Amino acid sequence: MSEILNMVMAFIAGLALGMFFFGGLFFTVRKAVNAKIPAIWFFTSFFLRVSVVMLGFYYISPAGWQPLVISVLGFIVARLVVTKYTKSLDKKQSKREVYHEA
Repeated sequence: MSEILNMVMAFIAGLALGMFFFGGLFFTVRKAVNAKIPAIWFFTSFFLRVSVVMLGFYYISPAGWQPLVISVLGFIVARLVVTKYTKSLDKKQSKREVYHEA
């Protein structure tokens, strides 16, 4: 039972890391579009997101290769979830925007 619990926790950790990474990417793109110097947003966000995710995987890795693979699967699932959520968010926002031609 403990082995199953470890795998579930690894999957949840991968989900959390993925949500942080891809949610942070979405946030960065949104903020950098209107920034004076967008490169600062992109570089800072990239290094912060990669550092946190690599530390997360580093702390999962001593448990063995199986939890690491499961957490990577959780990371990939989080990518799919965040992508679907942000697409629906963009569709809602584009419906609210009204374009006027002169």
